[in-house]
Amino acid sequence: MTFTAVPLTLYPDMFPGPLGHSMAGRALESGTWACAPVQIRDFAIDRHRTVDDTPAGGGAGMVLKADVLGRAIDHAVAAHPGLPLLAMTPRGAPVTQARVRSLAAGPGAIILCGRFEGFDERIFDARPIEQLSMGDIVLSGGEMAALLLLDACIRLLPGVMGAASSGDDESFENGLIEYPHYTRPATWEGRTIPEVLRSGDHAKIAAWRKQRAEEDTRLRRPDLWERHEGARDRPASGARQQKKD
Repeated sequence: MTFTAVPLTLYPDMFPGPLGHSMAGRALESGTWACAPVQIRDFAIDRHRTVDDTPAGGGAGMVLKADVLGRAIDHAVAAHPGLPLLAMTPRGAPVTQARVRSLAAGPGAIILCGRFEGFDERIFDARPIEQLSMGDIVLSGGEMAALLLLDACIRLLPGVMGAASSGDDESFENGLIEYPHYTRPATWEGRTIPEVLRSGDHAKIAAWRKQRAEEDTRLRRPDLWERHEGARDRPASGARQQKKD
């Protein structure tokens, strides 16, 4: 199965962009994934190919029109049936590594990329669109957010990373940020690689890495640490049932 990315955008030349290089680029060339951007402007029906209009109620900026978006979405859905329909917007739910994994395990995605002040809200009432955000930041458009999301998905596709286990210990995979890494030379500007990593004792190395991942998550990302601790302390459903009984 080929993972198919279908960005709906006013700037189709932005795709595959950086995803045409390195691991993602090689995977694109080999057919592991495909990129089929759709120009939203093609679905405007006036002679000026208008895709936006002023906000109802007044205010700055412009808003992408629901009628144009609807036609573009319907075209993409008909051309690529079965793909989930996503929209990149700061009003969306934050993307998690778990969501990335679920998308990477599927057939791909149709990704609506916003511009200007965003979308006419009625498009979300009229179409089954999952709204996603790449973080509490404001970008010039949804294309960069879509590229980030696609990169996160593509690297998980079978055969893209050199080793199947390459992503197992990375940040967010286990609810923690990743432990720090070191490589040669052993000493650099008076700073030495931790002795345990040069010991050859794999059990001690694993314990050190686990401890550092937990410490760094607690100090740098207390929000992640709180969720991790909550998940770890939560009893299994069977244990809860036994306690009730």
